[in-house]
Amino acid sequence: MKKILFVCVENAGRSQMAEAFFRKYMPRGFEAISAGTKPSTQVNPIVLQAMKEIGIDIENKMPQSLSHEMLDNSIAVNMGCMDKESCPTLFMKDILDWQILDPKGKPIEEVRKIRDQIKIKIIILIKLLEENA
Repeated sequence: MKKILFVCVENAGRSQMAEAFFRKYMPRGFEAISAGTKPSTQVNPIVLQAMKEIGIDIENKMPQSLSHEMLDNSIAVNMGCMDKESCPTLFMKDILDWQILDPKGKPIEEVRKIRDQIKIKIIILIKLLEENA
């Protein structure tokens, strides 16, 4: 099983959406997880709403801390950094960095754009993974 790890600082928005999209579209032999360097206590409610609008329910997901075990043997994707001191790219090498805006504090219209951007990046990533399998 190949692990795809989506990371951001709080694991409350972008990385949760990326994990959910990857799970929806992932090819056989892969598993998706997400984590943060300073996890929030809950997933961003606007993110929950934006995902529910397209039929993906992540209401039961909880932000979790990034661990060394998660990093081992995984392909890591950094969603972007709002807090430069806690940015996952500081702790990791060989990481894809998507630099997607943080949905925190943004209205639903902007969160939908971020959601759709993540979906496109996930579909491209899956195509690349399948081509290199």
